Amino acid sequence: MNTGILGMGRYVPDKIITNADLEKVMDTSDEWIRTRTGIEERRIAEEEENTSHMGVKAAKKAVEQAGIAPEEIDLIIVATVTPDYSFPSVACMIQEQIGARKAAAMDISAACAGFMYGIVTAKQFIDTGVYKYVLVVGVEKLSRILDWNDRNTAVLFGDGAGAALLGPVSEGRGILSFELGADGSGFKHLYQDQHVKMNGREVFKFAVRQMGESCINVLEKAGLQKEDVDFLLPHQANIRIMEAARQRLDLPIEKMSVTINKYGNTSAASIPLTFVEELEAGNIKDDDLLVMVGFGGGLTWGAIAMRWGR
Repeated sequence: MNTGILGMGRYVPDKIITNADLEKVMDTSDEWIRTRTGIEERRIAEEEENTSHMGVKAAKKAVEQAGIAPEEIDLIIVATVTPDYSFPSVACMIQEQIGARKAAAMDISAACAGFMYGIVTAKQFIDTGVYKYVLVVGVEKLSRILDWNDRNTAVLFGDGAGAALLGPVSEGRGILSFELGADGSGFKHLYQDQHVKMNGREVFKFAVRQMGESCINVLEKAGLQKEDVDFLLPHQANIRIMEAARQRLDLPIEKMSVTINKYGNTSAASIPLTFVEELEAGNIKDDDLLVMVGFGGGLTWGAIAMRWGR
């Protein structure tokens, strides 16, 4: 048996902040934001809606779709850089609220690449037979750490959650290959010092190069070619960065997920959130070859080649 995804869920807050809304409070414009990032609006959690609340809602949907009982979950991994508290972990809070009484629980921090790190970590536990079912949640309340006077960062990010329940899948399906990486020398280009700080030019250059390279690398590790890819699920950070990855794979535009226009950059929630959107739209089918790829502060990156289906 291989390790794959048995069920997924997502959650986004109801509150929508459009580019037109931001025009009223900072020196920016809808045209400037759309042409440079692809973002038209983003979801913002209410003050009383914490990271754990959003994570619970996505997690419950993933567990329900997987068709297992919460008590069967062996481990919960939450990827986030915006936990409710320094401790306890968001994973512990989700464990209690979904009734996963037997599950170990921990948070990991790899910024926007966090969901990739979480999925790969879950795979190791399942592949080795230590655990059977692992819940991975990517969730962020980035609105809490933004400087709403900084037009270079405030326009980019949104809040949301996505979750995946991993377990054994049939031969030939599931995770075929992966790549994780980090370059700590680039930490100064994207970090939090009370608020999010970013050197957009340097992050852009890094991401355009790394996203494409990682996609090619995981295909080579799986013994596959670019023409084998059915769908690309990139981290939704910037439409121009995503386009560079798509072009590196020679994929038609309809084979790449684009949700950045609706949600902005939701960091660790980005890939699972967009994944569920495409599943719900019927754009991903059994036996499709998927490539997920992300990058984030650290600097960190990760990519996965996966054959969809149970």
